[in-house]
Order: sequence, then C-alpha cells, then structure tokens
Amino acid sequence: MAKQAKMVIDKDFKIGEVDKRIYGSFVEQLGRAVYDGLYQPGSPLSDEDGFRRDVISLVRELGVPIIRYPGGNFVSSFVWEDSVGPVEQRPRRLELAWRSLEPNEVGINEFAKWAKKVNSEVMMAVNLGTRGIADACNLLEYCNHPGGTKYSDMRISHGIKEPHNIKVWCLGNEMDGDWQVGRKTMGEYARLAEETAKAMKLIDPGIELVSCGSSSREMDTFPEWEAVTLERTYDYVDYVSLHQYYGNEANDTSDFLAKSDDMEEFIRTVIATCDYVKAKKRGRKNINLSFDEWNVWFHSKEEQMDITENRPWQTAPSLLEDIYTFEDALLVGLMLITLLKHADRVKMACLAQLVNVIAPIMTEKGGGPAWKQTIFYPFMHASRYGRGTVLRPVISTGVHDTAQHENVTDVESVAVYNEEKDEVTIFAVNRNTEEDVELVADVRGMEGYHLIEHIVLESSDVKLCNGPGREVVFPQKVQRSSLDAGIMTSRLHRASWNVIRLRK
Repeated sequence: MAKQAKMVIDKDFKIGEVDKRIYGSFVEQLGRAVYDGLYQPGSPLSDEDGFRRDVISLVRELGVPIIRYPGGNFVSSFVWEDSVGPVEQRPRRLELAWRSLEPNEVGINEFAKWAKKVNSEVMMAVNLGTRGIADACNLLEYCNHPGGTKYSDMRISHGIKEPHNIKVWCLGNEMDGDWQVGRKTMGEYARLAEETAKAMKLIDPGIELVSCGSSSREMDTFPEWEAVTLERTYDYVDYVSLHQYYGNEANDTSDFLAKSDDMEEFIRTVIATCDYVKAKKRGRKNINLSFDEWNVWFHSKEEQMDITENRPWQTAPSLLEDIYTFEDALLVGLMLITLLKHADRVKMACLAQLVNVIAPIMTEKGGGPAWKQTIFYPFMHASRYGRGTVLRPVISTGVHDTAQHENVTDVESVAVYNEEKDEVTIFAVNRNTEEDVELVADVRGMEGYHLIEHIVLESSDVKLCNGPGREVVFPQKVQRSSLDAGIMTSRLHRASWNVIRLRK
C-alpha cells in the first residue's frame, strides 16, 4: 500500500499574489550564452538581426517576463560604452571574470531589441566593481532619458530614438565574493551602493533598485552582510538579491532533493534580516527579495577550470554547459515550489541562466539545432500555470532523513489560484525516492471545480538526460487523479514532478 499525504486547499488561505517576474531568467556575456546561443548571424536559423529564431521560440514557450543582463561576474569589469555604437568600431576586450575575449558584437541596444522579440523586460546590472556612481548614472541616462543630454543623445545617434525605459537595476553583483573583480567589504559596498542608488533615483525616480545580498547562504558574513548593507541602502532600494546553486557531488539523490529545504531556510533568514533593518530604521516599507540567480550547477565545473586556467582568451568558449539529468529537473521543480511559497516577499527571481550556460535551452555547436534540457519543463509549467494567487496548502505528509537533512517531507506542494481563468493548479514533487505517495486533497473550498489534467515528469532512471534529437525526459498526461465530492485523490510516483489542474 502506498504512503499517504493529505492536503487542504482553500482560496481564502492566501500567501500572496505572484509577481510574474518570479519567472525571470538571466543572460550573461559568458561562454556560448550570447554568441552561438541567442545570436548567430549568417545562420539559416537566424533572423535579419542575427538572432536565432528557434531560441526565440523556446524562450517564448518558457514565458520569461524579465531577463537579468549582462552579468553576473561579467558586469564587475564591464565597460558599457564599448558595447554601443557602430559594431565595427567596438573594441575587443579581455573579459576578466571568465578569462574570455569579448568582441562586443552584442551590446545593450542589441540585447534590448532581442528582449522585445521574446516578450521580456530587461533587468540591467551596473558595474560597481571596477567602476562606480558616474558610470552607473551615465548608463541610466543612456538607456532611459528621452533626449537633449550627452548620453541620451548618444543613444539617439546610435539609431535608438526611443529610450529603453529599463525599470529594474541591480547595484553590482556578488560584491562580497573573493572571485569578484573589485570585491568590496560590507562597509565599502554599503556606502557605494547607497550613493549610487541615491544618484540614480534622481535621474529616474521610477526605477526599482536591487541591493546586493550575500553571494550564497554559505558566505562567512551571511546574514551580517545583508544587515549592514541594507541599513545604508534601505531608503533607496526596493529589493535585496539572493543567489544559490546546488549540486549532487556526493551522488546521493535523496539528499540532493532535500536541498530545497536549505533554500527555504535561506529565504526565511533574509526576510527576517530585512524586517530587522526595517524595524531598526523605523521604516514603513518592506524590502522584498530578488532571487536573481538560482539553479543546479556542478556538472561542468572541472571543464570550466580547465578552460579558464589553461586555455584562456577564447571567444565564446564552452563554459558552464551543464547537461541536466532528470533528478536535476526534480530539484528545479522543488526550488520553484519554494519560491512560490514566499510569493508575498519573493517578487523577482532569475533562473540562471537561459541559453547554453547552465541553461534550460541548448544549441549545438556549429549551427546545430536548439533543444530542451530536462529542467525546461518544470520551469515552463510553473511559468504557464503558476500565475495568480498562491494558496497556503495545509499538508500532512510522511518524512524521511537523508545524509545531511532530517525530517525531509515526502511531498512538497503548493497551489496557485488564477481567479481570472477560474483555475487552480497544484504543483507537487514526491521526493521520496523509494515509494509512491497517495495525495488526498480536500478541495471543497473550491466549489464547482472539476479536474482538467494531471501532468507528470518522471523516469525510472534519475540520471537520464536529454540531448539534440534525443528528448527522453518530457512531460506526459496521466490518469492518476480523481475528484469526488470535493476530495481529490492523486497517485504521485516516487521521485516525480506533478502538475494537477482544476477548473470551474
């Protein structure tokens, strides 16, 4: 007999509205993300601007509303002026973060044009590593001011009459990391970010600003970094950033799938720190969270080290090209559920990254086809069906222990109510790797709703990967849910991602 879990779903049990930007992503001028990824001039697969049509189609399928650009570590030595103007006049630069050669063929204006093609906004990051206040202000003026000034007129002279009107700006990237060019202490970053934010808001009071949080939960100064820096930036910023990647170096599937619990604790701690600063400042506004880098990342690190150390200064080398397994897709699903559980405070998030670099979308070298990694699907499902109000599920489920985690719930789940469409979607992962679970959901609070479909992503081999022309991990519709008198019974196979949809 299968183990059982129970859940109660009611549209009055609200966590918060989903900000669609929680389904954002990230494109860094790194590896083959841009060149050979989204941009491949001369290819029969590309449009008149050199952008790959197949990649555009796949990004649209994911439904990504905002994309962070141009980094990442890249931004800490980025000279934005080199990326605008006539392409043939742009300099080639040594890119220090990834020890690559940056040709600057795709820059701010090209990326903004591409973002429109994929129906997305741009989240721009400014260089607070090797540069500072003036450069950030000049870039903002170039992007957002209508005209009649030095940098807005420079944009117009580059053929971009209308301003880009970029509304979200990141104040640097991972400034506490010793790998970062221009690393800052807490005090140094706090002062620089405060003054940069103050100046940028004078230019465009309508922008939203993201203050750098700790580079990960494992940093020695976490969460003191957040407390110290936000005390200076609180009056000017709207969000603090979180970054976290997980890997399965120990090859322990059960423990790997428990790592979303670490993400949960990370989010709770940052919220508590933000609220401490608010109380200390006698503030009225909440600082919300921008989880603007998150994913699985560990498969490609040895290759990355070999290229950057032994074969540097290549243009678009194959860096960070993780090929994702089925179990990676399960953890991505669990991380999406965790983000949704905090929809009241996590207002933006960026799956890092989008194309070729730790990405859901891959392109074959030499102009080959684009294809979907395993992690493409849970992200697509959440982006497509996870719009509306997150409902707080009351769940009773079995637990298990793993090598590094105790009391790990068998079932992780969340429900999203779309009032406009009269739909409810339940996202659920059975992270018990040994046993199926019968999920009994009381949905009597959703009177008049009927079952539409039960979609699963599952595999008997957790190490199974997709590849070009070989998509072996993909979603399927199954007949494993039934609804009778407001009680829904669903069978969740061991180690599976489930999307259960109801409609009035």
